[in-house]
Amino acid sequence: MFAGKHVLVAGAGVTGKSVASALLGVGARVTVTDGVADRLTGLPAGADTVAGLTVPPDGTDLVVTSPGWPPTTPLLVAAAEGGVEVIGEVELAWRLGMSLDAPPAWLAVTGTDGKTTTVGMLESILLASGAKAVACGNIGLPVVDAVLAGYDVLAVELSSYQLHWQSSMHADAAAVLNIAEDHLDWHGSMAAYVRDKGRVYTGAGLAVYNADDVETERLAADAVEKVGFTLGPPAPGQYGVVDGELVYGDLRLAPVAEVRPVGPHNVANALAAAALARAYGVAPEAVRAGLNAYTPPSHRVELIAEHDGVRYVNDSKATNTHAAQGSLGAFDSVVWVAGGLLHGAAVDDLVAQAATRLRGAVLIGADQDVFAAALARHAPDVPVHRVGSGDDDPMLTAVRVANAMATPGDVVLLAPAAKSHDLFASYTHRGTAFAEAVRHVLAERG
Repeated sequence: MFAGKHVLVAGAGVTGKSVASALLGVGARVTVTDGVADRLTGLPAGADTVAGLTVPPDGTDLVVTSPGWPPTTPLLVAAAEGGVEVIGEVELAWRLGMSLDAPPAWLAVTGTDGKTTTVGMLESILLASGAKAVACGNIGLPVVDAVLAGYDVLAVELSSYQLHWQSSMHADAAAVLNIAEDHLDWHGSMAAYVRDKGRVYTGAGLAVYNADDVETERLAADAVEKVGFTLGPPAPGQYGVVDGELVYGDLRLAPVAEVRPVGPHNVANALAAAALARAYGVAPEAVRAGLNAYTPPSHRVELIAEHDGVRYVNDSKATNTHAAQGSLGAFDSVVWVAGGLLHGAAVDDLVAQAATRLRGAVLIGADQDVFAAALARHAPDVPVHRVGSGDDDPMLTAVRVANAMATPGDVVLLAPAAKSHDLFASYTHRGTAFAEAVRHVLAERG
């Protein structure tokens, strides 16, 4: 399939290195390019390197692009205009897998929010069932590495970037968890973003959709086999919640109280993971065992500390309003630490829905004005403190103020509803700063 072909790999990050290695392993001639010359190190022997290409070299048969490169990148535009096929690492992994004697099953997950949590839950359930399984894709391990490692089944997290470049993947089962406005600068429009998310259902053996999300239900409408999940009592043939239990028909899969991280949005994630695992044939008891064994990653509704009746929770991964809505909905009385870069997103609906839960708000970062205006309109009685741009340690200041606002029974919640790059290197850096600030403030109080 690839032997003797000249393949250009666009991007020399972790994924690009794995792609180059896989292609060399099947006899392709490989050239790797990247806009940053220093990244063109540590590549597998046999790969040629050229920094900063804007057109494919003569004789290029295929371009495999890293997911972060938008389709408007000059190199990718030139390839398409020159009749050279452009695919992503996921599509390459699928094609390589189909050439194996025993290709792995694919259980694919996408959505605006909750992908990593759902894929982690799914991997844990599969492992509890005894399957040789691994989480891969946008979660960290490149899909191409997982395909070639001999696993029986893959729990594949797919971003809209990755799905844009796939054309022939037919997952055994696929889920779209939810749809909200995101990444429009990359896709160009909401319609294009939704369309790329919907690609996960193409040819899928089973389409798992969120019956509480109209857009995901619409995307699954044409699937031959589909199943929905809901946070309420399910319709026949759906997954849902009855009497505090995750259920499917007469099957009781797990108590809601055992789902971690907490919150209705994570109950929805658990239902999606259960539906995907059951599509692979996992027994009901393995669903509960897997959810109990699952350890949530950091920065996702993570309890940092509890002191004098106040809990301090880090959900720095809530980088958009949809994610923050789920996080705020998990608690009844919140001192909200919010703010950052909104990139034009509105927060009025979020604030209006959360208003009765808010006991105070502490705003950090660049787009405080937008948050403050929404709070004034929809929660005028909620005290608001704005952390000034001149603060040497804005997160420490924010936690000190939030701590002073909180009373027993409250949750001091970092759920920024915005990107982090105005003040922090990443959402993980922001979450770590919050956790450190909490520990510092509690130590000050003794």
